[in-house]
Amino acid sequence: MSDSASTQTEKLYIDGAWQEGSETIVVSDLATDGTAGQIAAASQQQADDALAAAAAAQPAMAETTAVERAGWLETIADAVEARAEAFTDTIVREAGKPISSASGAPAAAAERFRFAAAEARDLATNYGEYREGATAGHEEWTAIVKPEPMGTVLCISPYNYPLQTTVLQIAPALAAGNTIVLKPSSKTPLTAAILTDVITSAVDLPDGAINFVPGHSSEIGDTLAGDDRVDTIAMTGSSGAGQHVARESGMVNLVMELGGNAPAIVFPDATLADAAGSCAAGSFKFGGQRCSAVSRVLTHESIHDEMVEQLRLTMDSWVVGDLFHEDTDFGPLIDVDQAKTVEELVDDAVDAGAELIAGGDRDGAFYEPTLLANVPHDARIIHEEQFGPVAAVTSFADEAEAIELANAGDLALDASVFTTDHDRAMRVAEAVDAGGVRINGAPSHGLGDIPFGGNDGSGINREGIHATIEQMLRKKSIIL
Repeated sequence: MSDSASTQTEKLYIDGAWQEGSETIVVSDLATDGTAGQIAAASQQQADDALAAAAAAQPAMAETTAVERAGWLETIADAVEARAEAFTDTIVREAGKPISSASGAPAAAAERFRFAAAEARDLATNYGEYREGATAGHEEWTAIVKPEPMGTVLCISPYNYPLQTTVLQIAPALAAGNTIVLKPSSKTPLTAAILTDVITSAVDLPDGAINFVPGHSSEIGDTLAGDDRVDTIAMTGSSGAGQHVARESGMVNLVMELGGNAPAIVFPDATLADAAGSCAAGSFKFGGQRCSAVSRVLTHESIHDEMVEQLRLTMDSWVVGDLFHEDTDFGPLIDVDQAKTVEELVDDAVDAGAELIAGGDRDGAFYEPTLLANVPHDARIIHEEQFGPVAAVTSFADEAEAIELANAGDLALDASVFTTDHDRAMRVAEAVDAGGVRINGAPSHGLGDIPFGGNDGSGINREGIHATIEQMLRKKSIIL
């Protein structure tokens, strides 16, 4: 393992050993426009070997105690913090995240492991049940209902948060006693390689308990997702990718947080400067490459122009620059293709009649922070996930139209409501179709202490440390 992202060369990890791959993936360095490193790409046979190793390790993992697993997780948390510099450098380079943001990732990941450790200890005291028969003919029955691991968890992690989101899958899986096959995004696999090394170096897991198989989804994706040895799939990614995995997987437990198109609904009584600051951060942070990003700002028609001006003023404080400079807020998108997708959506909106207030230019993978006003309701950017740095402002006439517009698409992950009227806030939050609604703030999934996830095309089931652990356990009833 190498801690220098500029020279990083990584392998697969299968059945307790590092292995070469059938080929290599070159990972771009978005900070220098060069190469961050390269990583082995698993073949279909190696993906199968990883699944076999995970299945074989299930009995050993099932025999571990909750206290033992909690100890592992606490040790891993310390080890993550000890490698903070390597994680930060790698995230800046392969994900294109400014160091001001990337530097917080290791501490956030460590906190998630410690949170999972506490939840693992809780398994020993609060998850079992004692039941007595309560129907005619079963009065003498008694039963112990105990939790047990699902088995093998396939973790499919995204490029935008290659450390924190991966930990939100791995930590609950370990806490519950499952074995793991980790398939990271091929755009940001180096962070996951370091994480795998940290885990396997810090604690003595059974061989096969964790397996790391980076590779091309077109080559190994269906091999992994469609295998009967997988019991749960934890995935963060696009709606289309999630639907494909769901079709391939068959009867397994799915925990998926997929694409979003979060509306921020701004009413006339909102504090507009605060609303604009929250919406700008929600739209532009990490270039909008967040499932919870504010993708459309739905503003009452009486305050549309004032809201646009407030947003424009906030944009002056966003600094574009060297990703390793602490004052930089904004860098390139993950690749040229993603920048072109954003460009296409903005051009479509302008062609449909939207006003381009600021931004709108692309240079390679870099797309300027962009503000659109008076966006027509039928513009694609109102209904599709953009995953880019665009605040698209459109107007509504009344509360009913705001709700109708917010619920118009098939993505329902997050939303925000800005108002000083408590009753209105609660009424609209109840009516909006979304997994989570933030009142007077931009959507945020935090450290995983509050369940989050999407409805419709935005996912299935809920994530968060506690919520995910529950999804990675099954119940066994022993009837006496």
